[in-house]
Amino acid sequence: MDFVDSKRKNNFSVRIFLAAFLVSLSIFWFKSPTYSSPNLFSRPEGGVTHVLVTGGAGYIGSHASLRLLKDSYRVTIVDNLSRGNLGAVKVLKELFPEPGRLQFIYADLGDKQAVNKIFSENAFDAVMHFAAVAYVGESTLQPLRYYHNITSNTLLVLEAMAAHKVKTLIYSSTCATYGEPEKMPITEETEQVPINPYGKAKKMAEDIILDFSKNSDMAIMILRYFNVIGSDPEGRLGEAPRPELREQGRISGACFDAARGIIPGLKVKGTDYKTTDGTCVRDYIDVTDLVDAHVKALTNAKPGKVGIYNVGTGKGRSVREFVEACKKATGVDIKVEYLDRRPGDYAEVYSDPSKIAQELNWTAKYTNLQESLGIAWKWQSSHLNGYGPQTL
Repeated sequence: MDFVDSKRKNNFSVRIFLAAFLVSLSIFWFKSPTYSSPNLFSRPEGGVTHVLVTGGAGYIGSHASLRLLKDSYRVTIVDNLSRGNLGAVKVLKELFPEPGRLQFIYADLGDKQAVNKIFSENAFDAVMHFAAVAYVGESTLQPLRYYHNITSNTLLVLEAMAAHKVKTLIYSSTCATYGEPEKMPITEETEQVPINPYGKAKKMAEDIILDFSKNSDMAIMILRYFNVIGSDPEGRLGEAPRPELREQGRISGACFDAARGIIPGLKVKGTDYKTTDGTCVRDYIDVTDLVDAHVKALTNAKPGKVGIYNVGTGKGRSVREFVEACKKATGVDIKVEYLDRRPGDYAEVYSDPSKIAQELNWTAKYTNLQESLGIAWKWQSSHLNGYGPQTL
C-alpha cells in the first residue's frame, strides 16, 4: 500500500511538473524574438504609432487591441494573466502575424523593475492603461488588493511614462468614481464620491494623474466607463472570466452561465431600490462602442491637455429589463432568484454622454440591449471552454 501511494504521488508530481513546464513554454513562446520581433518594437518608426496596452489580454483590453491593430497601430500587450487570457492574445496574433504588429510581454505592473525594463526596451508613443481588478463586490472583500492593483500600479506606470518620455495616456476609469449621485444623468461635473474600494481606488488613480498633469506636457484622456457588455461582432473575441469569479462577475456573464446550465439560475441582488421596478438601473455600453471611444480619445489627445469623458449610452436599464433581454437573446427561460442587496452597490447610474459627443464626435451605436447580448451569446455558445486549453 505504501509503495502504491508513493507511486501515485510520484505520478502526480510528474504531471504537475509537466503542466508547469508547458505553461512556462507557452509564455516563453509568446515572448520570444521569433514571435514578437522586439527589434521593431524598440525603435520609433515614421508613420507608425506604438501603443502599450496594459491588461490587453483581458476582456476590454483585447477588444481594444483588436481595434488598434485593425487601424494599423503597433501594439504591445502587457498582462500578468491573473484575469486575462493568453488565448485572446493568440487569436490576435493569428489575425495579425506580420512582424512589428503585435508583441506580448508577461509581466506584473506592480513590479517596478519589470515596468522600467519594459519601457526602456520599447519605443512607446502612447499607453492605454486597462490593467485592473474590476469587481465591486470583490473590492469590498479585498480592499487592499484593489488599492495596490489599481492605484499603486497606475502610479508606477505614470512614473515610467514620465521617465521614458512617453507623452500620451488613455486611462481606463469608471463611473464607480461618482458613487451614488442624487441627480441623474451623470455629467463629468458630477461630484465624485465613490462608495466602494473599487471606485475609491480608481478615483485615487485619477487624482494622481491629474496632479501630475499640472506640471507636465503629457496628453491625457480619462474615460469613465459605465457597464460594459457585448463582444466582437465578427466573433473573434469574447468575455471569458475565471470560473472562480462567477459570483463577482458581470450580470451578462451570470446570465450566460445560467442559460448554459453552469449555474442553476440567476441571482438578482436587491429588489428594494428606489427605481421603477426595485432593481438597480445601469447604463450598458457595448464593448465595440467603448473601444471606439478609446481610439477617438487617442487621436484627439493633445500635449498638455486633459480630457475627461463619460462613456455610456445616456440611457438607464433596470436589472429586470436586462434579464428579460438576456432570456430573449439566449432563447432560454432563465430561472431568477431575488436576494438581498450586494454590499457597496448603488441604485441608479446612467450617463450624460453629450461632452464626448461634442468634443470627440463619439456616440454609442450598439444600443440595442438584446442585440448586444445576442452577439455575446453567440461567442459564448461557440466557446464553451472560453479560449480553450491555452487559457491560464
